[in-house]
Amino acid sequence: MASSLAVQSSPTQTASFFMSSSSLSRRSFAHISMSFNGPRTRISPMNTIKCDISEPLNFGNGKPTIPVLNDRTLPKFLESDRVEKTVSRNNIRLKLFSGTANPSLSQEIARYMGLELGKINIKRFADGEIYVQLQESVRGCDVFLLQPTCPPANENLMELLIMIDACRRASAKNITAVIPYFGYARADRKTQGRESIAAKLVANIITEAGANRILACDLHSGQSMGYFDIPVDHVYGQPVILDYLASKTIYSSDLVVVSPDVGGVARARAFAKKLSDAPLAIVDKRRHGHNVAEVMNLIGDVKGKVAVMVDDMIDTAGTIAKGAALLHEEGAREVYACCTHAVFSPPAIERLSSGLFQEVIITNTIPVAEKNHFPQLTVLSVASLLGETIWRVHDDCSVSSIFQ
Repeated sequence: MASSLAVQSSPTQTASFFMSSSSLSRRSFAHISMSFNGPRTRISPMNTIKCDISEPLNFGNGKPTIPVLNDRTLPKFLESDRVEKTVSRNNIRLKLFSGTANPSLSQEIARYMGLELGKINIKRFADGEIYVQLQESVRGCDVFLLQPTCPPANENLMELLIMIDACRRASAKNITAVIPYFGYARADRKTQGRESIAAKLVANIITEAGANRILACDLHSGQSMGYFDIPVDHVYGQPVILDYLASKTIYSSDLVVVSPDVGGVARARAFAKKLSDAPLAIVDKRRHGHNVAEVMNLIGDVKGKVAVMVDDMIDTAGTIAKGAALLHEEGAREVYACCTHAVFSPPAIERLSSGLFQEVIITNTIPVAEKNHFPQLTVLSVASLLGETIWRVHDDCSVSSIFQ
């Protein structure tokens, strides 16, 4: 039996959260949607996008809010055959602490897991120095620190390091840095002489601070996992976006997945395969400098089709905006932009809200300021994705410790 929880924000703005039942008793995937009345692509049920979800999701209008969650089940993409764990979750030694970078996501994760965030005091001195004090014992506990290194990247990174150090000095058993967005990941190789590889440097700093494990979402490149000398759990935001796109009625024959650059072809191909094995197109670009892109040509056919552009992040939106303009020139009927990390550095909002996109679909790994809201924006939550991963990491660590 399906039931729903609706939060009414205004006569024209509502946020709906749908629930379904299954063998698991934990909470299901929480979506946060912000969109406004406008034209939507609607088709008959035949030959539509197919994605493995329990029910099509329905999203009303409304600004992103933290949903009030009741007991729910997991969507199918999070379900798996589980081995019975020796450790009971009623007697856990798990602590969640949130930094100041994305407290709303941290609160959602805690609600999904049925836990409360740990008490922590984080403040700044007059000169900008960061002070961190844990206000409860973590001795012998598995501690998960929730802190993306989003803008201001240096402030949030330093805060994470000091949080790790505080946990280490408080005798935490294991310290896992949960980094939904890993800053400096783009500096993952040398493209010119005398460049630094900042991704490796930051990985070393986090490790030396005392982290025992990393949980990250959609790293800019897979090789960044190898920069850490500690285990890295890398989760993908693709299921979140696929889950949402599956609720839309778009003919699979009308769909084409577009990579905004050659470097994202593997990501776009995997995305297309899960969308009824949709065809793939590639935007060939030439970059003349950081945050400066020039589109040259298009590889593939988009004429009369609904184009879904897929990337891991949107920073200034130069690449994806120029790619969308090219798609319209080549005859695309509608263009959707999908990404996990919404960095949104100026002038991203102006480019994304200029009418090039039918919808811009992002996740909440990075908080979106209210001033950056625009009618085409839809924000989806990764809280259940990260919360479920935290449970499994904790279960595995707990079981491993029994046999040591």
